[in-house]
Amino acid sequence: MTQISFYLFEKSNERQVESACRLSRKILNQQAKIWWYCTDSSMQIELDELLWTFDPQSFIPHGIDDIESSVCISAQLPPSHDWIIFNFNHHVLEQIQNIRHIIEIVENNESAKQIGREKFKMYRQFGIEARTFKL
Repeated sequence: MTQISFYLFEKSNERQVESACRLSRKILNQQAKIWWYCTDSSMQIELDELLWTFDPQSFIPHGIDDIESSVCISAQLPPSHDWIIFNFNHHVLEQIQNIRHIIEIVENNESAKQIGREKFKMYRQFGIEARTFKL
């Protein structure tokens, strides 16, 4: 069954991309593979550049459409269920039957919170109870 995790920033103004880098670094310590699902090509470039500069002491191997990397940034969904997916789009993932874990990061601003609420409701309509982590 698919797991959904929402990381909700209530006090911090940290950006979604920064928290995704920090969380990815922790997940990679558990030998998992991470898929950053993003259909916006300019945001893909921003994500790629941020991963290069995020932590000078701890490089995170990554690439755009590079399924051999520990973190793959792509406008496509992954080819198998082995990946943990960070959803950088404004809509839910509807083809969730082959997905192990989806992570949604919600920034501390009203538009992001509204999108997060809508996603939460949609996943619930799919019959999945999402876990929420307040940060």
